[in-house]
Amino acid sequence: MPTIALVDDDRNILTSVSMALEAEGYHVQTYTDGAAALAGLTINPPDVAVFDIKMPRMDGMELLRRLRQKSDLPVIFLTSKDDEIDELFGLKMGADDYITKPFSQRLLVERVKAVLRRVAPKVEGASPEGGAEKIVLERGPLVLDPERHSCTWNGKPVVLTVTEFLILQALAQRPGYVKSRDSLMDAAYDDQVYVDDRTIDSHIKRLRKKFKEVDDDFDAIETLYGVGYRYRES
Repeated sequence: MPTIALVDDDRNILTSVSMALEAEGYHVQTYTDGAAALAGLTINPPDVAVFDIKMPRMDGMELLRRLRQKSDLPVIFLTSKDDEIDELFGLKMGADDYITKPFSQRLLVERVKAVLRRVAPKVEGASPEGGAEKIVLERGPLVLDPERHSCTWNGKPVVLTVTEFLILQALAQRPGYVKSRDSLMDAAYDDQVYVDDRTIDSHIKRLRKKFKEVDDDFDAIETLYGVGYRYRES
């Protein structure tokens, strides 16, 4: 039974969303502020977390920043209708998805389901018996292990969110081939989830930043302006 953590200072939202998720068979953890959530998520990590951005004691942005120092837990942000800057900043910090308030409970449940599906390793091939065969992808200094959700560059670990991992995997599967933003959206997001070009661009920028932290000369992800991105194998 997957566990979903909800972090919001609005108790009405916590109650109503908890009921909707529990009706789908999920176990739910609830927190009313970021400071309490940081302690709880560290000790008892869920499968997916949903953060409100504006909270007392510690807001959602700071909670995500601290969480990303030690965890790649999938995170969905709840953001106010007019806070476009919050959406973009949250994605750059490593959020996997966001939902704009006000939202329907059904929409949130579907987004949670979509993230959980993305957490499951992608199947790159099938065994003769029809079972899933999860293949480790090696491209020069890059090694991606979908089953373990692990990534290394020149032997050094690079911690990626689910979305970042899937985008990088889609690029690295066919080095030299251009991937449009639409194709990267299809690889990383559920069909029912709409995201715009800026979302993919934000994820790409964060991917580059993470790899440059372990290798200043990292340049394997190329931008083809007006077309998309491609992975350049060394």
